[in-house]
Amino acid sequence: MQRGSDRLSVHRDEEMKHELRGLLRSGHPTRSEEWHDPEPTADDDPRIAGGPAAPGRPAVSVETVRLELARILGRTSFPARPRELMGVLRDKHAPDVLVESLERLPHKARYATAHELAEAVIHAGEAAGREEA
Repeated sequence: MQRGSDRLSVHRDEEMKHELRGLLRSGHPTRSEEWHDPEPTADDDPRIAGGPAAPGRPAVSVETVRLELARILGRTSFPARPRELMGVLRDKHAPDVLVESLERLPHKARYATAHELAEAVIHAGEAAGREEA
């Protein structure tokens, strides 16, 4: 027995599953009207709209990386060490560039917030960039 309040009835839920079945199986929009499909990103759209923000990309700020980390990790992941956070990022299918950026961090360090982690990632990326140059 299910308790609580549902927003949709069982019949409406089944109807919505039927409507989405083609999209889920094919992996692309199945509507005949093009105006239903989402627009692709434009050349002048912000970088975050064109893909994940990662420390390896040029001109990425601490704020942009923090937003991306906070979006993926959430609040429950903190406080944690880099290895623990890398596991969470992999489990949530984060971009490889973001996961690899945590490998440069000190293994004993502990981060309480996404902002602390983003600052450390940016600084580690800058230090690695200086060593390569």
